Amino acid sequence: MIIDYKLTYPSGTATAVLINSFHTTEGADVARKQVNCLGKYFTISFLWSFFKWFFSGSGDSCGFDNFPTFGLKAFANTFYFDFSATYVGVGMICPHIVNCSVMLGAIISWGIMWPYISSKAGDWYPDGLGSSDFKGLYGYKVFVAIAVILGDGVYNLAKILFITVKSVYISYRRRQQLPIVSVIEETEFAEGQKLDEIFMKEGVPTWIAACGYVVLAAIAVGSIPLLFPALKWYFVLLCYLVAPALAFCNAYGAGLTDWSLASTYGKLGLFIFASWAGSNGGVMAGLAACGVMMTIVSTASDLMQDFKTGYLTASSPRSMFVSQLAGTLIGAIVAPLTFWMFWIAFDVGDPDGEYKAPMAVIFREMALIGVQGFSALPSHCLQLCCGFFAAALALNVLRDAIPSKFSPFIPIPMAMAIPFYIGAYFAVDMFVGSAILFIWERVNRKDANIYSGALASGLICGDGIWTIPSAVLALWGVDPPICMSFGST
Repeated sequence: MIIDYKLTYPSGTATAVLINSFHTTEGADVARKQVNCLGKYFTISFLWSFFKWFFSGSGDSCGFDNFPTFGLKAFANTFYFDFSATYVGVGMICPHIVNCSVMLGAIISWGIMWPYISSKAGDWYPDGLGSSDFKGLYGYKVFVAIAVILGDGVYNLAKILFITVKSVYISYRRRQQLPIVSVIEETEFAEGQKLDEIFMKEGVPTWIAACGYVVLAAIAVGSIPLLFPALKWYFVLLCYLVAPALAFCNAYGAGLTDWSLASTYGKLGLFIFASWAGSNGGVMAGLAACGVMMTIVSTASDLMQDFKTGYLTASSPRSMFVSQLAGTLIGAIVAPLTFWMFWIAFDVGDPDGEYKAPMAVIFREMALIGVQGFSALPSHCLQLCCGFFAAALALNVLRDAIPSKFSPFIPIPMAMAIPFYIGAYFAVDMFVGSAILFIWERVNRKDANIYSGALASGLICGDGIWTIPSAVLALWGVDPPICMSFGST
């Protein structure tokens, strides 16, 4: 993929360009300034999160995170700025069209649809249901979001598969012809040969890869059914037999487009195995199988991005592979401990809490649909889901069909779907970050291009690192001393 087909792997290539720039005088100077910028805004973000903690007491809707910026009526529909440094930073990193798509999705859902459907309580669904009852408004939020995500995922899966097959065919035809190298390309050709030689000198033998995969498959087939009895051993074996082909498609597609569709492949596995297991633990079987599929498929594309970085920086692929193994082993220890700390310290999964775990709810409901069919949907929800599924397909088709100078202005369905369930507050935060970057680019585009990523990373990291002392304080039973809340006069 890297040498024969010369796939781009945009993220891996961008990382390599950044690393290579550090090894020039100008690049080192810029990098030093970027690090100073990151450290400055990391400190500001950390101290701001520390300050906010004092006002976020254990009462209902306390603190700056629940500041009714646009009034109490808008606040009731989740339209407010919650002073989150993380989401402002994310908004500065994401493209403007992503932030605008998220905001558009928030306006359509929380500004129009959910207030209208709420007025139908007692007609479309029973009145007085809880905020997390799938027979009520909560069901519309989750299932309509699922429909948009599936519509976007199905289209992009078909698109990437088509591009992959077409690209493989064209590359095969070209290799049947004699290569033609012009005088202008001779220098680049010689440099490419040097990179090829370094990259292939310390490659990982194929038999190690094959044996490693067989051993991992055997361990998984023996151990995963013990953890999740509903996922039979032959389900796991089938996952490992099918996954290499899907992993190839995902790795190839990521090399062409920088998109990893691991979650889409996982959703396909989720529906298949949930339906196969049926009422005999189908939900757990579908979710566990989805996890197995996503792990294998996503690892393939992630590893290829890293190998592309190693190729362009003339690094040893064998040392990179060993580093990946070491990182995986460390992650196997750190990730469960981190999850345990969050699980103990915070109410993870609470629809009204700080950590809603939205994708967990969405994937579980997908598994329920796989087991029960569409009987779990409230009234008119299926029609809405079909309409939004078709709308997601139509937006993607329109985005690819119109001229390239207009396509960046077509909203992205996947981004629009996220606030359908979570709420509009984070869309406001991201839009603020996007607005800051937009103004900065108009005032001084050069500085914005150099420092915006470092500034945004500092905001995200500072807010994220504060989570650790916050969790420790929660574990020790130390609550914030003040509850700042707002009410109508």
